[in-house]
Amino acid sequence: MPPVPASAGGAGVSGPSTFDKFKMGAMMGGTVGSIIGFIFGGWNIMRFGAGPNGVLRSLGQYMLGSGATFGFFMGIGTVIRTEGSPLAEEAFARAYRQPLVVQSRYRRKFSDDLSRDNT
Repeated sequence: MPPVPASAGGAGVSGPSTFDKFKMGAMMGGTVGSIIGFIFGGWNIMRFGAGPNGVLRSLGQYMLGSGATFGFFMGIGTVIRTEGSPLAEEAFARAYRQPLVVQSRYRRKFSDDLSRDNT
């Protein structure tokens, strides 16, 4: 999923705040982490048994721990990824500018030279 743009509209409408971006990343990460916790927790419970806490409590601990950890780092990563710096924007613009040599002209000239050489 692409990052949320800094300004999603015109006429004074601003995009989501940094905290909103963090919440969105934390919710996505928490969901994915909970699912991973369910999968690996269920596997460990089937493999080694639930222990003194029981099945539901052990599975919940796996899911909560995995979801909280992954959600925290995903939230931070989302904020870092969507923060724009002038240096990064300038480097991006330089990387995607028009090339100095336009390929269509070069190809035409090169193919004309080949056709003259073959005759």
